This record gives sequence, C-alpha cells and structure tokens, in this order.
Amino acid sequence: MILSRTSQYAIQALIFVATQPRGVPVLIRTVAEHLSVPPPYLAKIMQSLSRGKLIYSFRGRQGGVCLCEGGENTDLMQILTLIEGPGLTDNCVLGLKVCGDDTACPMHTQWKPIKTRIVKLLNQQTLGKLAAAVQSGKYRLTELPFAVLESKGVAQGEGPAILAKAREVRTRRAGTTARAARADDAKKRP
Repeated sequence: MILSRTSQYAIQALIFVATQPRGVPVLIRTVAEHLSVPPPYLAKIMQSLSRGKLIYSFRGRQGGVCLCEGGENTDLMQILTLIEGPGLTDNCVLGLKVCGDDTACPMHTQWKPIKTRIVKLLNQQTLGKLAAAVQSGKYRLTELPFAVLESKGVAQGEGPAILAKAREVRTRRAGTTARAARADDAKKRP
C-alpha cells in the first residue's frame, strides 16, 4: 500500500487548498506552481476530486477550486479511496491478485499489522489538521529549494541523497526552460 504519485499530488493539492481562505477559489495553475506539479496533470486530478465532491470547481474569470462545505473534515483514507479505488487496502504488497490469510504471500503476516496501523493513521488525519500543521510553519508541502538545502548544511554531508535530488530537479527545470526558450525563438524566426 504505497501511495501513487497521483495520490500524493491529490493530497498535497487538497491540503494547499485547505490552507487558503474559506470559500475563495484558488486557480489550479497557482496550486500547480506552488507544488511544482505539471498543471495538466493536476487539472485531471482536481477533476476527479470535484467529481468525488471534495472540491467545488468554478469556471471563468473568477474561477478556481475551493473545498466543499465540511471538506476540512475529510480524512486521507477518503481521498485515497476516491483516487485509488475501493480495493486500496486489499492490495497485496507484492502485487498478487489474491492474497489473504488463507492464500498468503511471503510478506502477508508481517505486512498485515503494519497496513492496519497505516489505515488507522490515514483515517485519523484530516485535511483540517494537516492544513493547520502547514499553516503553523512547522511543516511544508513542497520540496525545499536548492539554496535552502545548502544553507541548512545538507551540502556538508547531512543528506547527500536529498541534495542530489534537489540538483536533479533544478537541472531538469533549467533544461525545460531552455527548451521552451529555444522553441519560442524558433517560432519567431521567419
């Protein structure tokens, strides 16, 4: 029961929307920029969340999305069930189609109590609690910028894997920007 990228983005986006003023729509583009998520991908996710009645979606000039009434009480398990489907907690950790107490995989007996604790945790965590944690300033929703990681001493060996990932993201973004600039230049030429 590992979260898919889609589920991760859905939860991050909903927490971000929950941190915004109540009833004021926020543009999906704004959410995507803040979370460094591709806007078209996030738009599809938000469409699913809207169909699942977790958010309201508004079109037009003053458009955007906001949490539905009582949305702050939505727990993470509800979100994951909407995104991943009702069989989320029934899936085998090794990917077997049939895995239960009678037809167990080698991981079943070790995984079952862990899965039970994870499901309990997901049922206890609401968007309201998570949004409050983010608003407190103690927790974050986004990746740390490269400069922040360096200033916190990560470059001195406290987290080489994190630093390598930050460099990779920065390089990828720079490459995307450079490709976009070249494409714009090519369009301008006669």
